[in-house]
Amino acid sequence: MDAILLMAYGTPEHLDEMDDYLLDIRGGRPTPPELIEEIKERYRKIGGKSPLTETTKKQAALLAEAIGKKVYIGMRHWHPFINKTISEMKADGVESFTAIVMAPHYSALSIGRYKEQVDTACDEHDYKPQIKFIESWWNNEALISTQKTHLQNALNKIDKDLKTKVLFTAHSLPERIREMNDPYESQLLDNASAIAESFPNIDWEFCFQSAGASPEPWLGPSIEERIPQLAADQYQHVLIAPIGFVCDHVEILYDIDIGAQAIGRETAIEVSRIESLNTSDGLIQALADTAIQ
Repeated sequence: MDAILLMAYGTPEHLDEMDDYLLDIRGGRPTPPELIEEIKERYRKIGGKSPLTETTKKQAALLAEAIGKKVYIGMRHWHPFINKTISEMKADGVESFTAIVMAPHYSALSIGRYKEQVDTACDEHDYKPQIKFIESWWNNEALISTQKTHLQNALNKIDKDLKTKVLFTAHSLPERIREMNDPYESQLLDNASAIAESFPNIDWEFCFQSAGASPEPWLGPSIEERIPQLAADQYQHVLIAPIGFVCDHVEILYDIDIGAQAIGRETAIEVSRIESLNTSDGLIQALADTAIQ
């Protein structure tokens, strides 16, 4: 393959871009003003912006250095949009590329949408490259090894006398994926099990976080539900391991570091999380393995 296309969700760089950002996410449907303000407030509390785009650029640069190929980045819902990046790849004469989404687990409602955008952009630009689209890469050995290391580092900081529950988490999706025989849940559980097998003494389970605002049922249980229940069951510490994500962004910096922490304080239980993979050597190795497999 000539190049790599690294894709992520996208995030606004400034709060005054939030309306347009949410409009893109919602497929052109207007966002209620109160929801816009609520989301803006979350961004304010993490410093006014998410580091997602900046981190993705760093990941791309490190991956390019590791494999000796050009790495492009494209965002699903903000600049640089996937469509724009595809046009640049055509202009650069890229005849083949591997497409990787910075989310290791497949769902038709997540990874599938990225593939649709790539295909649509190629059609729009009359661009016919050879594309190898990576649907999932959660079972990469370097990725799982790095997740284990980050879990161990976090466990080392917790008093061993505390009754502790490890909550592996990922972004919730609408429950209707179950009717589609979507592999999302099973891949996540397999990933959690692959990590936990190296920690025979930990008490763990899987739950979801960051469900959307739509009224349809979303996958659960959520961390908002489980933390108070664990406190009631006499647990003293909850360690959150958000394995569905590979870098810091609002779902980590707000939903866990602020939201889950607040629930912990309200219910008298300690809450911590493992460090995100971000630009770690292990993540870059996992991407390199995936890119050249």
